[in-house]
Amino acid sequence: MRKLINAPADVVTDALRGLAAAHPSLRVDPEAGTVVRADAPRAGKVALVSGGGSGHEPLHAGFVGPGMLDAACPGAVFTSPVPDQILAATTAVDGGAGVLHIVKNYTGDVLNFRMAAELAEDEDIEVASVVVDDDVAVEDSTYTAGRRGTGATLFVEKVAGARAEEGADLTAVADVAREVNERSRSFGVALSPCTVPAAGRPTFELGEDEIELGIGIHGEPGRERAKAATAREIVDAALTAIDADMPLAGQELLVLVNGMGGTPLIEQYIAYAAAAEWLAGHGATVARPLVGGYVTSLEMAGVMITVCRTTPELLRLWDAPVDTPALRWGR
Repeated sequence: MRKLINAPADVVTDALRGLAAAHPSLRVDPEAGTVVRADAPRAGKVALVSGGGSGHEPLHAGFVGPGMLDAACPGAVFTSPVPDQILAATTAVDGGAGVLHIVKNYTGDVLNFRMAAELAEDEDIEVASVVVDDDVAVEDSTYTAGRRGTGATLFVEKVAGARAEEGADLTAVADVAREVNERSRSFGVALSPCTVPAAGRPTFELGEDEIELGIGIHGEPGRERAKAATAREIVDAALTAIDADMPLAGQELLVLVNGMGGTPLIEQYIAYAAAAEWLAGHGATVARPLVGGYVTSLEMAGVMITVCRTTPELLRLWDAPVDTPALRWGR
């Protein structure tokens, strides 16, 4: 195992120390495992809290800041944050208007966020929860009951964050978060596995001429093992699967072409070119594109495509100013 780390047990705390040093506008507690925007709590503003296992950076800590999340709680690599950690983040950002938990649909995340919400409500903090379940590849996977939460998490956090920044109440912020999730779909493809530092070995094995279609962001198996293919063929498989689940013709879309952590940007743009061509040929319009490694799986090579059937209001909220370490525009 060759990784730029000090010790496997210290990966998350060391990374959080680095985040704190690089972004002093954030309040980072490496020991407690919380990342909070500098001006939190903001009186009268609905606060957004998300989190999950580390290894998916910049998700979630990289999206803390004005226009997006108020706090994030990174767990151990590929492991849910614990309820006390989530409660600490929730308490730190509560400004009296309630807190929205944005939760990817993995069993540990769902259970731990639910427990934290109950603990928060015991402290008179109103909590609403939205579960993201956008992945069309498989259902009832290794880590989930139902569909996995993947790339649409970014869309949900951005749009709901903009709505909260405008002063909307908790019900309105939760409603728009659910709307984005319902209008979004994702499909991922792995060209190589990744290695969890504590395990020291790849999460799965691929032959030299194999790829995994429908991979999850923890290295879970996908729909099928297939022969290596061109970028066009891989993108076609992903978008065909998405289109079969949620028709795209005639729609204006947010489109995320997401590197999985080990995919060079040049290859991501090759994939985006193929996606734009496919969508145009199937009667869909790209309203806003985003290309880059935003929801990753350590050093996995591959690509995930996420689309959201947008509306004028959702586009307005997407375009609203945001200022986080990993996403910044309009300020």
